[in-house]
Formats: sequence, structure tokens, C-alpha cells
Amino acid sequence: MSLSLITTAVLRASEEAGEPAVAPWIFGAVTLGILLALLIGLVAFGGGREHS
Repeated sequence: MSLSLITTAVLRASEEAGEPAVAPWIFGAVTLGILLALLIGLVAFGGGREHS
């Protein structure tokens, strides 16, 4: 393949790409929520235990 053909293919692919299926900030917010829920669960589970 020549370089110009690859460049043309990349440019066409970038033009066809529109909005992402899921907004990045929504993905980040969901990930943060999951991590915070896991952290709260870990603290709640370990809160009543004696130290070893």
C-alpha cells in the first residue's frame, strides 16, 4: 500500500466517525461511582473488625 492510500483511508475513517456511543464524562462518572461504592463497602466491612 502506498502512503497516500493509507492517509486517504485514515482521513475517510475520521470523517465518518461521529459522536461516541457513550459520552466520556458519563463513562467516567459511572466508573467513579462504582469505585466509590466498592470503597464504602470495604470500609463498612472492615469497620467492625478487630485489628490483628
